[in-house]
Amino acid sequence: MLYVPNDQERDPRVNLAIETYLLKNMPLTEPILLFYINQPSIIIGRNQNTIEEINQDYVDENGIIVVRRLSGGGAVYHDYGNLNFSFIMPDDGNSFRDFKKLTEPIVEALHNLGIQGAHLKGRNDLVIDDQKFSGNAMYSTNGRMFAHGTIMFDSDINEVVNALKVKKDKIESKGIKSIRSRVTNVKPFLPEENQNMSTEDFRQAILLQIFGVDHVDQINTYELTKDDWKKINQISDEYYRNWDWNYGRSPEFNLERQKRFPIGSVEIRLNVADGEIKEAKIFGDFFGLGEIKDVEDKLVGTKYSKEALKEVIDTIDVGHYFGNITKEDLLELIA
Repeated sequence: MLYVPNDQERDPRVNLAIETYLLKNMPLTEPILLFYINQPSIIIGRNQNTIEEINQDYVDENGIIVVRRLSGGGAVYHDYGNLNFSFIMPDDGNSFRDFKKLTEPIVEALHNLGIQGAHLKGRNDLVIDDQKFSGNAMYSTNGRMFAHGTIMFDSDINEVVNALKVKKDKIESKGIKSIRSRVTNVKPFLPEENQNMSTEDFRQAILLQIFGVDHVDQINTYELTKDDWKKINQISDEYYRNWDWNYGRSPEFNLERQKRFPIGSVEIRLNVADGEIKEAKIFGDFFGLGEIKDVEDKLVGTKYSKEALKEVIDTIDVGHYFGNITKEDLLELIA
């Protein structure tokens, strides 16, 4: 097995690009192992509706990065207490969906570190005492594949809940929904002498266990070159820094939101496809002037993002159409 060191990078838009580059460009004469630690971020499954999975207001307020990954499965929250691993290898026709086989190195490493209760449960979750600490997914293309997953080592579980807790809107979508599970961190289950471990310490301990060596310099490694980094940054720009990939690729969905203001109730219904509003309908018992269809028509064709919606709403005389509400009120209702 070949190890690709990645000790400093914390941007998920770059780390996922490294993984993609290794999958598509590196010679695979032997399996490759990649670890990465991300700054606070939400990683959306390939077939999910991003809007349906995240608390967008909380994400915006706290600078949490949202990125869609190549693999399927559900949304996960990453922070500095979360260790992510990826095994990149040829697709031999037998390994894809064999999560037991491809999580076994992680489980064995945890056992060797004193966490005997770690095991695979169900299709793709690693648990301790029925509490999930690792979700896993796979992706295959052109005879190559990766199996990657998370290890919640010392993650802020409150932030997991806050970032993935969506508004109670009515959303009808064809996206794959995440299944929320009871979660736990690994760190409390370590032996007492290892309770001071950082996430970086934990990464090194797991690494040494997987390779069965005593020192990092005994591990077969590949250092990314300047040319590699150039291609990695191109992938990051094309996919993981791209709104169209992270939000625009969401499956078609219908969204209904309603709020009662002093001027009456306002209800908005949107049909969104490819990240763009295709149809907008506004209902309510407010008293406004003019045709509400004017507002609906302005919304159609707009990206479903707060920035794009704000630009459109800034052009609307909100008081004329709705009465005594502000542009900010209308933006909050729609976005």
